[in-house]
Amino acid sequence: MTGTVLVLAASPMGKGRLVDAASVLPVLAAVSPSVLAGTDTANVVELADPLEPQAVLTRLRAAAAAPGPLTLFVAGQLHLDRRQRLPHLALARTTPSTVRYTALPWHWFREELRLRAAGSTTVVLDLHADAEVWEWLRANVLDCGPGAAVYGRVAPPPAGRRGVAAPSYMKAVATILRSGERPEISRLHQAALTRLAGEGETADLVLSAAPAAPWLKEQNADPHTAISGAVQAGRHADADSLAARWEQAAVVAHGRGSEEALHWAEVRADLAMFAGDAERSCRTWLAVAVVRLEVGQPVDAPAVEAAVDRAHHQWGRIDSAARARELGPALAELRARVPGRREGALDHVQQQLRQLEVSSRR
Repeated sequence: MTGTVLVLAASPMGKGRLVDAASVLPVLAAVSPSVLAGTDTANVVELADPLEPQAVLTRLRAAAAAPGPLTLFVAGQLHLDRRQRLPHLALARTTPSTVRYTALPWHWFREELRLRAAGSTTVVLDLHADAEVWEWLRANVLDCGPGAAVYGRVAPPPAGRRGVAAPSYMKAVATILRSGERPEISRLHQAALTRLAGEGETADLVLSAAPAAPWLKEQNADPHTAISGAVQAGRHADADSLAARWEQAAVVAHGRGSEEALHWAEVRADLAMFAGDAERSCRTWLAVAVVRLEVGQPVDAPAVEAAVDRAHHQWGRIDSAARARELGPALAELRARVPGRREGALDHVQQQLRQLEVSSRR
């Protein structure tokens, strides 16, 4: 079986740098791809101090869509954006005042990994927190979704004036893997922590495998596994039918505007994308955005922004000009309310609509 490995090492340039994340890359590069992935063969993608969040998102999305086991190695530092107080992974251009626009929102990991089969995704983290994130972590969990196993550590903010730290947990993991064998992930994690303790690093927040979402546990099953299997086998109609049944059950049990029901609507929007049906995907994402706004979620809530961004992306992939013209006004109305993080998004919709109208008159 072929696995996929995404290595992301990122930290800001200049005074805001807490950790030299990229220093772990040579150590990881010395490990064979098959050992990194824990599979016979593997494809490895490495991102060293990337500049743009959207570029990282593109790589993350491609990795999440790959069949077979997926392993993410992420080293870097966390900051809260000043507007929504949500954690972001700092990138090369990130400064305290530009976190919202130059860093990678942590919830993007959860969004991109949500459709993967349970047990197929492992995330290994070596993160350093600033003071605000460290306080946020007292009341919040840093996870990557119910289906992903998360192992690693978050180091506390430095005390006083100290030099740039090293991603020592990730280096310990890489050093162990250089032996040519990959222990079971929990044993690998414990071995790396033991090395850190021997070096005097004992104040970290230790991350372990994220549990399944409680409402999925109540159902005594993980339908995501069956859905992912159907998609990989090309049985897109079966996948959508199964997701639709779970959506209906969630609506009956919790209501149309509940997170449970909206989760399954979002799954169906992604399934339509995988099936190549951009129109249906766009319509579903538009509906999700409208419901989220109707239940009182703010226009800059991550889930609202994500729904409108994805609707916009799928709208641009609709082959039928007539269908695109039909959905364009609804998208433009939402874009006026939810501009998102990319400048000019509303202008882009309006410009494309004008071009579609001109084309229809020819």
